[in-house]
Amino acid sequence: MQDLLCMNNDFPPRAHCLVRWYGLREFVVIAPAANNEAVLSESKCNLLLSSVSIALGNTGCQVPVFVQIHQKWRRMYVGECQGPGVRTDFEMVHLRKVPSQYTHLSGLLEIFKTKIGCPLTPLPPVSMAIRLTYVLQDCQQHFWPQQPPDIDALVGGEVGGLEFGKLPFGACEDPISELHLATTWPHLAEGIVVDNDVYSDLDPMQAPQWSVRVRKADNPQCLLGDFLTEFFKLCRRKESTDEILGRSAFEEEGKEVADISHALSKLTEPAPVPIHKLSVTNMVHSAKKKIRKHRGADESPLNNEVLNTILLFLFPDAADKLADGCESRASTSAGNNPPPENEDYNLFSQFKSAPSDSLTYKLALCLCMINFYHGGVKGVAHLWQEFVLEMRYRWENNYLIPGLANGSPDLRCCLLHQKLQMLNCCIERKKARDEGKRGSVSDRSPGASGDYAKGAEHTGDNPDKEKEFGKSWESWSDSEDEFFECLSDTEDLKGNGQENGKKGGAKEGNKEPANIKPEGRLHPHGKLMLLHPGEPLYVPITQEPAPMTEDLLEEQSEVLAKLGTSAEGAHLRARMQSACLLSDMESFKAANPGCCLEDFVRWYSPRDYIEEEVLDEKGNKVIRGELSARMKIPSNMWVEAWETAKPIPARRQKRLFDDTREAEKVLHYLAVQKPADLARHLLPCIIHAAVLKVKDEEAVEDISSVKKIIKQIISHSSKVLRFPNPEDKKLEEIIAQIMSVEAIIARARSLKAKFGVEKCENEEEKEDLQRFVNCLLEQPEVSVVGAGRGPAGSIIHKLFVNAQRVSQVQAPLEEELRRSGCPEERRQGVQSEFPPPTGREVILRSAVPRPAPYSKALPQRMYSVLTREDFRLAGAFSADTTFF
Repeated sequence: MQDLLCMNNDFPPRAHCLVRWYGLREFVVIAPAANNEAVLSESKCNLLLSSVSIALGNTGCQVPVFVQIHQKWRRMYVGECQGPGVRTDFEMVHLRKVPSQYTHLSGLLEIFKTKIGCPLTPLPPVSMAIRLTYVLQDCQQHFWPQQPPDIDALVGGEVGGLEFGKLPFGACEDPISELHLATTWPHLAEGIVVDNDVYSDLDPMQAPQWSVRVRKADNPQCLLGDFLTEFFKLCRRKESTDEILGRSAFEEEGKEVADISHALSKLTEPAPVPIHKLSVTNMVHSAKKKIRKHRGADESPLNNEVLNTILLFLFPDAADKLADGCESRASTSAGNNPPPENEDYNLFSQFKSAPSDSLTYKLALCLCMINFYHGGVKGVAHLWQEFVLEMRYRWENNYLIPGLANGSPDLRCCLLHQKLQMLNCCIERKKARDEGKRGSVSDRSPGASGDYAKGAEHTGDNPDKEKEFGKSWESWSDSEDEFFECLSDTEDLKGNGQENGKKGGAKEGNKEPANIKPEGRLHPHGKLMLLHPGEPLYVPITQEPAPMTEDLLEEQSEVLAKLGTSAEGAHLRARMQSACLLSDMESFKAANPGCCLEDFVRWYSPRDYIEEEVLDEKGNKVIRGELSARMKIPSNMWVEAWETAKPIPARRQKRLFDDTREAEKVLHYLAVQKPADLARHLLPCIIHAAVLKVKDEEAVEDISSVKKIIKQIISHSSKVLRFPNPEDKKLEEIIAQIMSVEAIIARARSLKAKFGVEKCENEEEKEDLQRFVNCLLEQPEVSVVGAGRGPAGSIIHKLFVNAQRVSQVQAPLEEELRRSGCPEERRQGVQSEFPPPTGREVILRSAVPRPAPYSKALPQRMYSVLTREDFRLAGAFSADTTFF
C-alpha cells in the first residue's frame, strides 16, 4: 500500500518492468516455463487468478503475486495482493493503436476516475507525475570527431597514430547512437497544468527535473579492436609461407645451386674449395633472385615502397650501411641504451612479450599493420621472408641486429625474441673472431698474442679492452671457424715461444719444466699466491658459458632427466653439467703452472676453502687452510675433473658455444615458422602494445572505471600469457576486454565533443561538465543539475535545436505534412525546438474509499505509457473487503 502511493520510486532508471509500472519493491511472478505455451485463453487466465487468490487467502501472504499471460514479448501481467481487510487488483491494457482521447492528460484522468467509480461528490485530489522522453538521433554527423584512417597516407605516416610502430585507436563511427532526455514533473496536483487535444502546458524547458541517458551503439567498429581481432585470426591459419607465396619460389632449375634443406650437410662435406663459397647465404640469395624471377613486381603482396619503409623502421642502421660499410651497422646497434625503469616498460616480463623498444615488438606491430592493410596473410608471409633473409645477411656479414639488449637471451621474453638475441650472441662472437683475424693480417704466426685469446669475449661493455684484446681468435684457420680443432704441436710450441717472449719476466725463478709456460692470463688475483710454487695467482681468460634459449634449456633438462637415478646416470649427468667447470680448470692450469686444486677452489669457490688460525711448533699463529667437507667426498666431481683437466688456454679449448651451429639452428627455426606460428609468438607483444595504447589514451581522459578494467586486463593477461600455447578462448576474453575499454574511451570522447567540455572557458563549468560526462559513462541515468537552465541543460537544448533545424532544412515539405497531421506537434505550437516526445509516461494516484462511501480510503494508482509502437495502462485498484 505504501509503495503504491510513494513517489520515491517513480521512473526508476533500471528495474523490472513491474517496478516501473506499479512502484512495487517485492512481488512474485508466476510465468510459463521456457518450453511451455503461453496462457492465452481467458478461462485459463481466470483459473490461475482464482487459484492465486485462494492461495493468498490460505497462507496470509501479503506479497503481491502476478501471473504472466499472453506471449512473452507483450509483457502482460495480472495479479492480486491481499492484506487484512484489503485486496488490490493489478490490471493491464496493452494496445498497438492508441485511441486519440488517451494521448493526453485530460483523457487519462477521465479513465482513472471512471475506473475508481468514486461515489463521493467532492472527489479526493488526484496527484500526477509526468515524464516526457525526447530522443536525439542524428547528432552523429555533426559531432563525431574521429576521421576514418587514410590508408594511402599510411606509408608516409601522415595519419595520426597510424604510422608503423603505433597501433591505431578510436571508433570509426559514433559509439553513442542516441541521447535520451527525460523531462519530469514529479508532483503535480490536478488542474495545475492543461494538457488536452488542442493545447499543452508541458514545455520541456519548464520541467523541474531533467535526466539524460545515452544509448550505446551495438559493437561500434573500433580500430584497435579490429587490428587485434584480425591478427588473432592469423593464429588459426594452417598454411606455410611456401604455400602462401607459391611453391615455385624455391624451385631450382638445374644443379647450379643445391637445395636449401641440404645446406647444413653441405657445410660438413670435405670440399677442395674454401668453405665460405658453399655458405647457406649464397643459396638463400639465389633463392631470393628466383622468387623475384617467378613472381613479378606487380604480384608481390607488398609493394616495394611499403616494404622498404618497414625494413627501414625495423633496421634503422641499414640506412647508414652505404656510408661506412660494416662499422656503421654495428655502431648503431640499439639495445645498448639502458632500458627505462618504469612500470609500463616492465610489462613485457609479466606478459612474456618483448620490451617496447625492441625489434621483436616493432616487428609484431608491423606484421599487425600489414595483416590489416597490406595484403593480409600474404603480406605477413612476404615481410617475414624478407625479415629472415635480413637475419641471414646480418649473420653472414657480421652486422649486429639492432633493437636487442646485449648478453644472453632474456628468458622473461617470448621465444622469438630469445632466438633473435641468440643470433646476436652468435654474430658478436663471430665478429670478435673475424676482427681478430683482420687485426693480425701482418703477422699470421698462429700463436701471436694468444695470451689474450678469449679477451674479446669479456669486452661487451668495454671498448678500450676490445682494442687491447682485439686479436682474439686469430690463431684459428678458416676451417677451424667451423670445426674448432686443436692446434698441432708445432703451433703449440710456436705459440708458447711467442708468449714467453712477451711475458718472459713473469716466469723467472719458476722451477717447473721449461716446456710448461703460463698461457691465457688475464691479470693477477689481488695478493693471492699459489700454495706450492709461492707465485702470484693469475686469473685466467676463460670461456663464457653458452647462452641458452628456453627451448634449449627445456631440451637439456629432458635429456638430464632421462638419465635416471642410477649411479651411472647420476655420474653422466654430473659430467654433462660440468663442461664449463672443466673448461675453467684447464684455463686455470694453463695460466698457473704448478697449481693445485686448492688454488683453483680459492679463486673459483672461496667458500669451499676454509682457513683458520693455528699455532705452529714455535708457538706462532699461522693461517692454515683446507678444502671444505663437500670437496673431500670420495669420487668428488671437482677432484675427478681436476685430474682429467689438462693445461690448455681458452683459445685452444673446444669451445663451449659453437656459434656457427647455433646461428644456423636459429636461422632454420626462423625460416620454418608459418604465419600462424609467428602470430602465436607475437600475440603477447600485440596485447602488450594494445594495453600500453589503451593506458596512454585513458590517461588523457582520466576515467576511474577504465583504470580498474586495465588493471584487471593486466593481471588476467599475465596469468594467461605466462604459459606456452594459451587457450584461444582465454585469448579471446583478453581481446574482448581491451575492445570494451576502447569503446568506453571512444564514448567518453564522443560525449566530451557533444558537450563541448574542451571548449568551455569557465573552469567551474568545465569541471561540472566533465563530471557529468563521467557519470553518463558509468550510470544508467544521470540527473541534469539546474534542469534546462544549467550548463549541461543548455548544451542539450542547443543539440535538440540544431537537430530540429537540420531536419527542417532537409525535409521542409515532409515536415509540414507531419506537422499538420500530428496532434502532438499541433498542440506544441511554438515549442518546436524539441521533436515530439518519443515516450509519454503518466502516473496518477489517489486515496479513495472503495467500493462503498463508508469503506476505508485506500490507494489507487494508474500508470500509462505511450510510445510510437504501443500504449499501455497498468492499474492497481484497492478495495475494502470488510466494509463493502
